[in-house]
Amino acid sequence: MVEGWKWDDTLFAGAAPYYARGRLPYAPGLADALAGALRLDGTGRLLDVGCGPGTLALGLADRFAETVGLDADAAMVAEAARSAARAGLAGRTRWVHARAEQLPYGLGTFDIIAFAQSFHWMDREPVAATARDMLRPGGTLVHLADWKSEPLPADPAPLPYPPVPQPAIDALVRRHLGPVRRAGRGVLPHGTPGGESRVYARAGLLGPERLVVPGGQALERDADQVVAGVLSLSSSAPHLFGTGLPAFEAELRALLREFSPSGRFSVRQPGSEAVLWRRPGG
Repeated sequence: MVEGWKWDDTLFAGAAPYYARGRLPYAPGLADALAGALRLDGTGRLLDVGCGPGTLALGLADRFAETVGLDADAAMVAEAARSAARAGLAGRTRWVHARAEQLPYGLGTFDIIAFAQSFHWMDREPVAATARDMLRPGGTLVHLADWKSEPLPADPAPLPYPPVPQPAIDALVRRHLGPVRRAGRGVLPHGTPGGESRVYARAGLLGPERLVVPGGQALERDADQVVAGVLSLSSSAPHLFGTGLPAFEAELRALLREFSPSGRFSVRQPGSEAVLWRRPGG
């Protein structure tokens, strides 16, 4: 858990409807790369801890006999269940509204347990130890995040539209919410913690093995997607603005029109890095 910060259930309040539309996708080919590295064959069980609206879990559900997604935000779980139904996956997925700290929650054991850009919000030491115990012997814990050290292309092709004006967006958020990053009812002056490899190692897991899927492709984003991306973040979740949310969104859209009158933007697809940790045995 972040020192000096206490989790509360408003962390992503109001963000669920924006998440799937606003967040950038994982790198193309990630599901196939994980399937190869983990020898997924349509059997076994996956637990996605902090699943959000099911982004990773739904992308992998056809590689398992059963997929369980768990999240502390009820609206995220509801979004995941709706997406699973639309994709015809309701029969092989299960969605649980609970905190990671409540595991094992009677869910049994799993072949794969994933933390996809979620572990930093948890009480990491006990959660890692519980996840180890919930893995079958020889099972794998997958820690997934954007590839932070991805090298820039030596001669990248020009982007067809202006880039998303992130510094200007960040300044607008600070003007509305204050200079210190917000998170639920608290603040994160120093951001979220790193060093997860040490936590997993102390839990008795073996690793790390790194699997990287490069990005770099040019993605087109419209203004609605950019706005959704901002409102999907814990640091600018809708509840933080209170009655000022309409004014913030109006200013954000005006800012975006200044940078791109067409309402079109280009971003580089981030790469994805999966760090694999094995439970001994098996």
